[in-house]
Amino acid sequence: MMRRMVVAVGLGAVSVLAVSGCSSDGNASPAVSSAASVVASAAQSAAQSVASGAASAAASAASAAGSAVGSAAASAQAAASSALASVKGGLDAKGDVALGSVSIGSDGKAEVQLNVTNHESEANQYTVQVNFTDASGNVLDAVVVNVPEVAAGATAQATAKSNRSLTGTVQAQVASALRY
Repeated sequence: MMRRMVVAVGLGAVSVLAVSGCSSDGNASPAVSSAASVVASAAQSAAQSVASGAASAAASAASAAGSAVGSAAASAQAAASSALASVKGGLDAKGDVALGSVSIGSDGKAEVQLNVTNHESEANQYTVQVNFTDASGNVLDAVVVNVPEVAAGATAQATAKSNRSLTGTVQAQVASALRY
C-alpha cells in the first residue's frame, strides 16, 4: 500500500515537471521547483511511514516470539513444580547443591553439572529443580533432576539438560532442592 503511494507521488512529480517545463533561460521555473519540493517532502514522509510500519511489524514478531518462549518456560516451570510436589516429606536442601558452568551441546541444549553433597548422617535422595535463565534472569527452561541415593557425607554428580535448544547467554540456578 505504501509502495503504491510512493510510486503515485513520484508519477505525480513527473507529470508536474512535464507540464511545467523549464523557463527560457534553461533553469527550472518556480512552479517546478515548488512542485519538486512538495514531491520530495511527500516521498520522504511516505518512506518514513513505510519504515515505521516495518519496524512495527518487526516489534510485533519479536513480541510474539517472546510470548512463545515465555509460554514454553512457564509450561516447563509448571511441570517442574508438579514433579517437586510429588516428593513426600522432602526437606529444603538448596544448600547441598552446587552448579558448574553452563555449556551448550551440539544439539543446542544447555547442560550444567550438579554436585550434590549430603551433609546428613544417613543416606538421602535428592530432587533438584534447575532453571535455565537468560542474562536478565528470565526463565528460558526448567528441568527436574532426580539424584539417587547419596551416602552420608558423600557427594554425587548429576547433569541437568534443557528440554529444548537455547541461545544467547544461558545461566543456571537451583530453583529448589529437596532431600528425602
